Amino acid sequence: MSEFLGKDFLLDTDLSKKLYEHAKKMPIFDFHCHLVPEQIYKDYQFKNITEAWLGANHYGDHYKWRLMREFGVDESYITGDKPDRERYNKFAEVMPYMVGNPIYVWTHLELRKYFGITKTLSPETADEIWEETSRQLKTLTARKMMEINNVETVFTTDDPIDDLHYHELMAKDPSLKTKVCPAWRPDKAINVERDSFLPWLHQLEKVVNRPIKSLKDLLDALDERLKFFVDHGCAASDHALDVVHYKKNTTYEEANQVFLKGLKGDPITLEDQDIYKGYLLAHLGRQYHKYNMVQEYHIGALRNNSSRMFKVLGPDTGYDATYDQPVAEKLSALLDDLDSTDELPKTVLFSLNSSDYPSLVSLMNCFQGNIKGKPFKGKIQLGTSWWFEDTIPGMRKQLEFLANDGLISCFIGMLTDSRSFLSYPRHDLFRRLVCQYLAKQVEEGLYPNDEELLCKIVEDISYNNANEYFKR
Repeated sequence: MSEFLGKDFLLDTDLSKKLYEHAKKMPIFDFHCHLVPEQIYKDYQFKNITEAWLGANHYGDHYKWRLMREFGVDESYITGDKPDRERYNKFAEVMPYMVGNPIYVWTHLELRKYFGITKTLSPETADEIWEETSRQLKTLTARKMMEINNVETVFTTDDPIDDLHYHELMAKDPSLKTKVCPAWRPDKAINVERDSFLPWLHQLEKVVNRPIKSLKDLLDALDERLKFFVDHGCAASDHALDVVHYKKNTTYEEANQVFLKGLKGDPITLEDQDIYKGYLLAHLGRQYHKYNMVQEYHIGALRNNSSRMFKVLGPDTGYDATYDQPVAEKLSALLDDLDSTDELPKTVLFSLNSSDYPSLVSLMNCFQGNIKGKPFKGKIQLGTSWWFEDTIPGMRKQLEFLANDGLISCFIGMLTDSRSFLSYPRHDLFRRLVCQYLAKQVEEGLYPNDEELLCKIVEDISYNNANEYFKR
């Protein structure tokens, strides 16, 4: 029987342990997260572990919220206004019943990494753990949480209308040891069918100080804002595509007609979405290529499934699920559109449905090649297991598909995709699995015991590949 989260957990061979010695020393390059820039700049101090774990004001860790709901915890203890200590106690009550769920492992990795607490969380230990974490959180601030994990670079998630005020301040702050860059998230410009489109468009008009009455006006405004982001260190875009929309040979006039429908609040059909969204994504993709940026496509989320709770809590509160629509045909056409003019940027393809992995990993290798005329390693990437796939089996499956049909040695590795400063031990869990996987190849006689080369591959997947990939 293995020790619970012992120093060698998941490292079941001597070789995997040797490889991990190289993995654990590498910095973290977190190229997609939902941390709040203001909290990083102001070195936010959490008032207690409840705020750090469960969040406040409908902003927090919906992974945990979902499990508490499933256990029958009243919503007032999850996102509601119950006192923080009572909310924490409810979380502690559910914790022992999370066997097999990654939240159980993540929570205890966080207790060990940040607070040196090796006891498991339960109603019996809740008081002691509350007191100890409260004591340490008096000095354990947001920046220190990042420093503890050797976080070198972070990409936040930012709307085109954001003023990037805190990014500007952080760029001038010599005391900040982590490089914090904005990432461009233009979903509200693309989702023309949603009620949020028009209010957002009016906000964009105020930012660029001119009316937006046509699709050309919108494209010009987006181009202006993208240049602003690039000037502030932006090296990546991030798109929550959910479903890939694209229609071949769309003209500007066709796309503009859909935009005008959106401007009037008229109904938008699925065909309209294929026309408008595909045209906009192709335009933006060429802009990303121009600036040598990376585009990240997150595919396969079915969002806001409970309309009742959406009215109460809004989006991103734990009511999303995995989509099961086909992705390959329209995604291929979109990538080919960009590639046909040699303007396909570096692209990372994520899916929330692991059944898409065979399509994505085979499709990505149809579009590898140069960047601006120069050879580039791993131009198109299969993104790491994400969200509901961010589990030990999910990460193993992603690694296996990538290695079987591509080059795992080119992989840009892990990200947190998190709203929590406590999430960085997930990188350690991922690195252990990479070491275990590579060592298993040697153990089963499928790869020679070339320890020097394997150590290099581990270091590359842990940090080096991402650091090189996101350079502009």
